[in-house]
Amino acid sequence: MFERYSNMFKSWLEQIGLTSKIANDLTSYFEFIVLILLSLALFIIIKQFIKSSVHHHIKRNQFKWDDALVDKRVFIRFAYLIPLLIINFYSKIIFEDYPLTLKILHAVFQISTLIITVSILNGILNALYTIYESFEVSKVRPIKGYIQVSKIIIYVLGGAFFISILLGKDGISWLAGFGAFSAILLLVFKDPILGFVGGIQLTSNDMVRLGDWISMPKFGADGNVIDITLTTVKVQNWDKTITTIPTYALVTDYFQNWRGMEESDGRRIKRSINIDMSSVKFCDEEMLTKFKKYDFVRDYIEQKNEELEAYNKQYEIDNSILVNGRRQTNLGIFRAYLKVYLRHKPEINTDMTFMVRQLQPTTDGIPMEIYIFSRIKEWVKYEEIQADIFDHILAVIPQFELKVFQQPSGSDFKNIIS
Repeated sequence: MFERYSNMFKSWLEQIGLTSKIANDLTSYFEFIVLILLSLALFIIIKQFIKSSVHHHIKRNQFKWDDALVDKRVFIRFAYLIPLLIINFYSKIIFEDYPLTLKILHAVFQISTLIITVSILNGILNALYTIYESFEVSKVRPIKGYIQVSKIIIYVLGGAFFISILLGKDGISWLAGFGAFSAILLLVFKDPILGFVGGIQLTSNDMVRLGDWISMPKFGADGNVIDITLTTVKVQNWDKTITTIPTYALVTDYFQNWRGMEESDGRRIKRSINIDMSSVKFCDEEMLTKFKKYDFVRDYIEQKNEELEAYNKQYEIDNSILVNGRRQTNLGIFRAYLKVYLRHKPEINTDMTFMVRQLQPTTDGIPMEIYIFSRIKEWVKYEEIQADIFDHILAVIPQFELKVFQQPSGSDFKNIIS
């Protein structure tokens, strides 16, 4: 039928006075236009069939991973190859007597096929990444960097074959001479190459995962990792700003990952208060009687008194002089008080490291350090727990006849002058 209408069109051209050669030429181009229109019509039919049948079936089945192939239009991209193949096959018949036209059409067909093939491979890689992201392992072993490297390889090879088609040379032989540009390519793609190597080290050593809280002062980063790519790692800071860090910098420079804390049973509270050394003293009977009224240290004071009396009696210590023998101090009782007070707080995990200790005295006094772990790790609540503890400590210190050391302020100098 197609040939019959072509002959009719040719006869009509000759009837209106055109030469046989011109009529043949116009008939060939007429056949080619009709071929393109029929191919486009076939493409629309196939595309509609894929949407109404293939996509519909995939969306309704029990599997979820294949939905990514629909979302990334992988099947639609395959459909573009069908009209190209039809046009390429029949154009050889239509233009068999026109070698130049056939050569141009063949080059256009190769370039179009190359572009569609690259598009298909790109869609498949995007679908694979989406499918992989649906699994829990993606948070531990991100593959975005590997996907990007694969895309770079595809684009480089696609570009090489595109140039070979334009130059009319074989793609493989053209690639063989590509090594001369290796130094330039290494210079241009320095960051992607370093990022790729760094990404492999990050994932293989499980150094960073999506969602990890990391701190990297050199780059001003302190927040959660929201993206790991071939060349960069994006961190959303606590002030909601975004910091971009080169991937290889996480391997070559120092950074702190708080994942261990988040996965543990507690978050550390490590803070100290400086005690004025001049307020530390031995406890007399009046002070001990007063301190025994405090529930948290009553048992401690009585037990310690028995221990000290037994010691002093054993060694016949003269108790009339405070320096002789062993005696309780207000600082020691205060330290015992803090231990019991902290153990009675349900927010504190006493199964982890639990210390109330003195640090090396300095010109700023005696640091009394609290080294404990909070069961609650969420930042806001953690800070509230820490603040409640030290609010209480600051308020209770004078009850043990101790003073907090602080540098003189303007009001202190004003009082001295007045």
